[in-house]
Amino acid sequence: MHERLAREELPPDTVALARFLIGRTLTHETAEGRTSGRIVETEAYVVGDQGSHAFIGQTRRNRSMFLGLGHAYVYLIYGVWRCINVASEAEGVGAAVLIRALEPLEGQAIMARRRGGGRPQDLAKGPGRLCQALAIDLSCDGADLCGPGPLWLGHGPRPAGRIGESVRIGLTKDADRVLRFYEQGSPFVSGPARLRV
Repeated sequence: MHERLAREELPPDTVALARFLIGRTLTHETAEGRTSGRIVETEAYVVGDQGSHAFIGQTRRNRSMFLGLGHAYVYLIYGVWRCINVASEAEGVGAAVLIRALEPLEGQAIMARRRGGGRPQDLAKGPGRLCQALAIDLSCDGADLCGPGPLWLGHGPRPAGRIGESVRIGLTKDADRVLRFYEQGSPFVSGPARLRV
């Protein structure tokens, strides 16, 4: 079992947090059992970022981005997929780190059942698959990922390997900013091959 991360261990800066989270774990405990994965890919959505949901200010949808360091911001994309982010700045400041991909650690059979099968390296590759595999839904929005609840961030089973950087995936605004981080050589990282080297 991975020990939970204390809030004081999280760097209070969005880009630093996006790098820090590589190699750490995300765990969700549900009635079906515990599922967890090692974080291998993140994207930073910084203050003043036109690609960020917080750019327009606080709304009912994005309010969890403003809850403060270590809280979950979960939203629906394309009306189907959920995405989980970690709020990354002080309370009242809208910024977050998107968790894009996991290396499955615990509960792979549960993840595969939720995903309808698939190879281990594909179970949590991409933010939508990740949330489906870990049963993260809109009820998790606002959860304290450093608290005692069922959804939490933890220390990793081993240090992160070399961390690569690239532009973020699927953006049209501020799309040229190098704010995506991933563990180089990991088969669990999402995105096109040119963004995984």
